[in-house]
Amino acid sequence: MPSKLAAAASPLPFHRLWNAFLTARVMVALALLLLQLLGIALNQAGEPLLFSICLGYLVATVALRVWGHGAVPDPRPGIQWLPSIGLDLLLVSVLQALQQSGGLNFTPLFGLPVLMAGVLGSLTLALATTAGATLLLLAWAWWLGTYGGAGDGTQRYLQAALTGTGYFIVAYLVHLLAAKLTSEQQMARRSQMDARTHRAVSALVMQHVADGVLVLDLHGQVRLANPAALLMLGHKISGDSSLTLTHTAAFKPLMDLACATFQMERPQHADVNVLHDGQIPMALRVRAWLTHTQDAPDDSPGEPLCVMFLHDLREMEARLRTEKLAAMGRMSAAVAHEIRNPLAAIVQANELLDEDLDDPTQKRLTHMVRQNADRLVRITEDVLDIARVQHQINQASSSTVALDATVQQVWNDWTAQDPARRQGQLVLDAGAAQVEFDAEHLRRVLVNLLDNALRYKGPEPDSLCLATRATPGGKAGVQVWSDGAPLDKSVERHLFEPFFSSESRSSGLGLYICRELCQRHGAAIGHQRTTRSLARGEVAGNAFTVTFRSLSRPADSASLFDTIVV
Repeated sequence: MPSKLAAAASPLPFHRLWNAFLTARVMVALALLLLQLLGIALNQAGEPLLFSICLGYLVATVALRVWGHGAVPDPRPGIQWLPSIGLDLLLVSVLQALQQSGGLNFTPLFGLPVLMAGVLGSLTLALATTAGATLLLLAWAWWLGTYGGAGDGTQRYLQAALTGTGYFIVAYLVHLLAAKLTSEQQMARRSQMDARTHRAVSALVMQHVADGVLVLDLHGQVRLANPAALLMLGHKISGDSSLTLTHTAAFKPLMDLACATFQMERPQHADVNVLHDGQIPMALRVRAWLTHTQDAPDDSPGEPLCVMFLHDLREMEARLRTEKLAAMGRMSAAVAHEIRNPLAAIVQANELLDEDLDDPTQKRLTHMVRQNADRLVRITEDVLDIARVQHQINQASSSTVALDATVQQVWNDWTAQDPARRQGQLVLDAGAAQVEFDAEHLRRVLVNLLDNALRYKGPEPDSLCLATRATPGGKAGVQVWSDGAPLDKSVERHLFEPFFSSESRSSGLGLYICRELCQRHGAAIGHQRTTRSLARGEVAGNAFTVTFRSLSRPADSASLFDTIVV
């Protein structure tokens, strides 16, 4: 048997048993004292010494109950058991010795210390306590036979031996039961710790997993729903178990899938649409499992539940599209890199051929070759720009630039390249605002946006506008506006994706590079349909707005290493 029986187990059950034994000792002390008082009240010869001993025992038991209930003593034999087991053995011996022949028999009270030692102590303590009680019984039998004049003591010796044997059996069995309780408490404690760990981990996973998790019972009641599931289902479901899916018509596809899972008792999966009134349908891919089937073993935990995993099809398609675009970008960059050398040879050969030709028809052909070669060069450079941006975008640090001055310089350089076509309004309202952005990167973003606006603007001089602004809160922004036609919804959704363009002659990389550069510097870029007040009235147009993050450091000069060379 373990030497530390009570200490090895969970302290709570043995602490309760310890307190129970202390209370029982107080009750025994009260019973002995009341017995002495009753004898005095009935005018029987009372022993003052017996009364004093019972009163002292009551005081000792109450004191131990008050001050000794904090912790269970060490189960090994030692002086820590003298105030309890030792005192009880001594009390019973004294009471039995002071009691006259034919009076009360106090020897059954030996059962209390024997039980206490068997339950709370080690096996050695239990056997030692029982041996002590047995020796005291034999000593009492010898005393009666020698000095008590009781005649033949054989029967008393046999009675004492039989009682001691019974105490040994009780002490051993009680100790086995206590050891069993120790083992069960250890297992229960480990199981409780494992359950708490699993519950904490499950709660953490449920809160942060991207997939929606929904747990339903046979009646469609929602037992559990994580935040992702609530978001996918439009915040119509809470963790309240009184709410069922059958209460909302939009959730009927989910309920039908749950019913099929319960009926067939095997996993199910389907693509469903959750449609609330006045909202866009939510396309979901749902996989459902049962926690256990109806004919599962009897130890299965409760009724079967249906666990649903919800996946947003739009996010899955977007992720797949992004992966495809990334793969396409890597392949395109490799192809563009291989095209540059033969393309340069074609351009050079065409220029040499053009120098030796005089026929106007042949000159037109070489001019067509030059135009298309230049177009291929621009497309190749745009494709390679993606690789350059992705490689260098995390290495260049932002610098602080004056917004209005930088925009003014970019506007002047851009309009000077073609003053006849590149006309528009410049509105500088940012004042002395400064933004964290690389000057060359900002020039590239603005040039891409201006070229894009020039392509779709109207013929009026005020059809294009470049404006800056600054809010009192420190937010600064720049906007490129043109009076072009509204964008189709299918085009607007993919504006900033690579290789997407509504024109066959465009590479579809300009806005994508603008977004990547803005994200690099903590800025945001977006498109909206806005109206501007012009001299010709209120005119609607397309606006691309870059909103810069708040300035977090003092101005400094731009570094050469902050520039991406293209």
